[in-house]
Amino acid sequence: MADSHINAYIRFKLALTETKPIIKPYKEELWSELSDAKNENIFYSIKIIEGIHARWAYLMENMDVEQFQCCYMHPEEFKLITLSECARMYSWHGRHHLKHIQNALDQNLDQELLNSIF
Repeated sequence: MADSHINAYIRFKLALTETKPIIKPYKEELWSELSDAKNENIFYSIKIIEGIHARWAYLMENMDVEQFQCCYMHPEEFKLITLSECARMYSWHGRHHLKHIQNALDQNLDQELLNSIF
């Protein structure tokens, strides 16, 4: 999620400072296999997410309505994506991953409970 939201934040800034920039897609599945994503302490990813979200929220809080209509071109989807749409996508994305984490924690707690009973 940290890598994804870093890229989205950069896409926001590109769309605000350029006219319909073509963004560079990246191979998320390959990025997730790199050592910093696989083996490093999750603490650092959480810190990245905290920092990116603080900056991103501040940026959006200070944008006007017209700026949310700025857009970038996603070359793999062959479409322009407005910053309004991008904000909605990544809001969903964060909640989606949080739900995965909550489910994993719940399953772990359920397993610990079962282990304590038996």
